[in-house]
Amino acid sequence: MTDVLTTLLKFPLPWVVLTLLATRVFPGRGPVTAVVAMAVSIALTTIGFGAPSSEGILTAVLVWPALGAFVSLFLPRQWSDEIRSFASTWLWAGFVLSLYLVGPVVRVALADGGPIADFAWTALSRFFGEAAVAADYGQASYHFVENVAWVEAFGIHYKVGIDGISLWLIILTTLLTPLGLDASWGSVNTKVKEFAFSFLLLEVGMLGAFLALDLFLFYVFWELMLVPMYLIIGIWGGKERVYASVKFFIYTMFGSLLMLVAILFVVFQYQAVHPSHAITFDLEQLSTLVLPHAQQMVLFLAFGLAFAIKVPMLPFHTWLPDAHVQAPTGGSVILAAVLLKLGGYGFIRFAMPLFAWASQNLAPTLAGIAVAGIIYGAYCAWVQRDIKKLVAYSSVSHLGFVMLGIFSMTEGGIEGAVLQMVSHGVSTGALFILVGVIYDRLHTRDLADFGGLAKVMPAYATLFVIVAMSSVGLPGTNGFVGEFMVMSSAFVSDTLGQHGKIQALVAALGVILAAVYMLHAVLKTFWGPVDKKANENLPDLTSRERWILAPLIGLVFWIGVVPGFFITPMEASVGRFVDEWSERANDARTARAQAPC
Repeated sequence: MTDVLTTLLKFPLPWVVLTLLATRVFPGRGPVTAVVAMAVSIALTTIGFGAPSSEGILTAVLVWPALGAFVSLFLPRQWSDEIRSFASTWLWAGFVLSLYLVGPVVRVALADGGPIADFAWTALSRFFGEAAVAADYGQASYHFVENVAWVEAFGIHYKVGIDGISLWLIILTTLLTPLGLDASWGSVNTKVKEFAFSFLLLEVGMLGAFLALDLFLFYVFWELMLVPMYLIIGIWGGKERVYASVKFFIYTMFGSLLMLVAILFVVFQYQAVHPSHAITFDLEQLSTLVLPHAQQMVLFLAFGLAFAIKVPMLPFHTWLPDAHVQAPTGGSVILAAVLLKLGGYGFIRFAMPLFAWASQNLAPTLAGIAVAGIIYGAYCAWVQRDIKKLVAYSSVSHLGFVMLGIFSMTEGGIEGAVLQMVSHGVSTGALFILVGVIYDRLHTRDLADFGGLAKVMPAYATLFVIVAMSSVGLPGTNGFVGEFMVMSSAFVSDTLGQHGKIQALVAALGVILAAVYMLHAVLKTFWGPVDKKANENLPDLTSRERWILAPLIGLVFWIGVVPGFFITPMEASVGRFVDEWSERANDARTARAQAPC
């Protein structure tokens, strides 16, 4: 705890204080002042204090937004502009703090890269400090692990850790949360304090779910996410916000309760098999339990239902379009970019390791459902007139590729699925921000109300086309790599067998349909004459909107051109996951063969 407190007091807190002070002294200069002030404050703390200790770094990343939520409660409600600046700066400081986790990746990427790379690492090593050598994502293990008894009588521990699978999802969370918040300030003008509090609390839940290695702890964070997102949709959403938020709540809560029952059953079964051991919710220990096949099937379906609702997979997807359309821009960004990824992550981290035999036997069926979702989502997107609903249905389609890669149970497929989760978060997050920009100006999302906008908003049109091409999967952009890895891996998957070849070919049709519906939207929005008087004098992107979109556009090309930087750190973790999954599935099969008739 001392290390955590020291880290927060020496690093993100001075960043926030100096940045807020600079924006007060030099007002009216937009985001440039905040960016420069944050960079200078980071340089000053690095020179003065070095880098944070690697001890407790995950807790520091997790506690930081919780502390921000607590502080925001004491800010006067009438300070709307100050609360906006505070919440945004606080979340951006959290993003920079999370970058220390990427130190080992940067160190490996620059190793043996020549004199320029050596010079770059000499400069960067001061920033990353001991975190760069405290972990090695090339080793198939959890890093920066913290394990402290929480409710010792029930075997509940505060156990968190990170590996190559969760690394980029954590960075995605800390990046998209401040971007989503900043993108919301054009439309959210009421209850600003409560909105900022909800965003800060939401980040705590999302980060905790990605970091938790204790099943009870994971469930706490899983449920914590539900409340702020419910409020974001229900209070600041559109006309049908109450219906959408209640539907989102009911779907998610139903799956969560079944998962809780399954968690308790697994824990008690482990205790029955190991009576000399203390009761535990530790994921690594529970994963060694070999359950009878019937129990595995039921428990996997209980876990799987919770995660399938979150993805969402067919036929549990109906809450998603309503939630997306009714949510404010920031809510849609977080929902698409981060929350949906917890479904796929849950299958990889929890459901499949705990119930390997059941997941192996159900994989071809679930992969078939994923492929059906790819085609169904693409078709539904094609026929939409509401551009926000079009993007929402495109998420159903794109996340079908994620699930196909996971159920292929090949290293390439799972690596492609994780990369596709990150890529989808970047592309779809950018699309929802861009949709929010045009909605703030015209207060309509109907494609028929657009047309010819490239003439009056050239910068907006350029960025929209770039993001649309990345969503389609154009080579050289982020969308191509993950989808290609998923389809090629499904085609040769032993787990899917002959079904995999058919499923991969059908999934390829989804790529074609993605080009159809996305190019249709681009054509209707930007080409042709400007035939609506309201569109003739629309302002182009403001400097604030360009700053919000800039990091996402950069990631579109970075992931597309240099995918190895993102794939290499996850290779060892994915390799261990596939090996252990195969071993546990074989153990369960052997146990059944040896059981007396």
